[in-house]
Amino acid sequence: MNSKQLKEKLDYYYQTFDRSKISPDPLEFPHRFQDYYDIEISAFISSIFAYGNIKQIIAILEKIHSSINNQPFQFLKSYDRKKGRETFENIFFRFYTTNDIVVLFKVLKNIYDENGSIKNLFMNCYLNSGENITEAITCFSKKMIKMMHTYTEITHGIKFMFPYPKKRSTCKRINLFLRWMVRKDDLDFGLWNEIPKNKLIIPVDTHIANISRKLNLTRQRNINWKMAEEITESLRKLDPIDPVKYDFALCHIGMRKMRF
Repeated sequence: MNSKQLKEKLDYYYQTFDRSKISPDPLEFPHRFQDYYDIEISAFISSIFAYGNIKQIIAILEKIHSSINNQPFQFLKSYDRKKGRETFENIFFRFYTTNDIVVLFKVLKNIYDENGSIKNLFMNCYLNSGENITEAITCFSKKMIKMMHTYTEITHGIKFMFPYPKKRSTCKRINLFLRWMVRKDDLDFGLWNEIPKNKLIIPVDTHIANISRKLNLTRQRNINWKMAEEITESLRKLDPIDPVKYDFALCHIGMRKMRF
């Protein structure tokens, strides 16, 4: 398949996988809301829990959204750790302990109290001169871990929540959140229009890695940040302005075990 054929097929799947094909995906949850803050909070939480089996992801996100009465911003306004321990009692997920979740929501409350939004905190890290958002993600993760450390010891789960690109992680979940916030189409919200779409890095998981190898979008064998950058660069040759737009379709083709 040459570049022209690949682009035609990718564009076809991009159009095919619209909002009617959203389920099952953690992106379902922020789409339940209309308010900016509810969307941003729900999207952040949904991305943080977006790893592992999709059925388990949907189940834990249903449980968390139900526990906060499907009112993310309202819940944060009156949040404290005592309320958190009561709300999230016996709620945990793979690497994340109940206390990790309790502290995460405390830090989120502080972010909205002190910065006004997650976007404002992230933009403090964003450098427009960078080739992509590698340094911004590193800065943001360091800030989040530092804030988490104010309330608890840094667990394996917290490190997993906020990884660094230079420590070889693909940073899939923060890249997923950024895709949702920066891009604007039927699926993504486009609430953070200060960041150009071509600065984004594709969120790489096993599905994206496998299909990208098959399509010769990457020669990397190890799933890491270098692979994410290489796949993004290959897609940038097909769409210099919006290379990450193909992410949802590629991921779901892999998840649904479809032939490309």
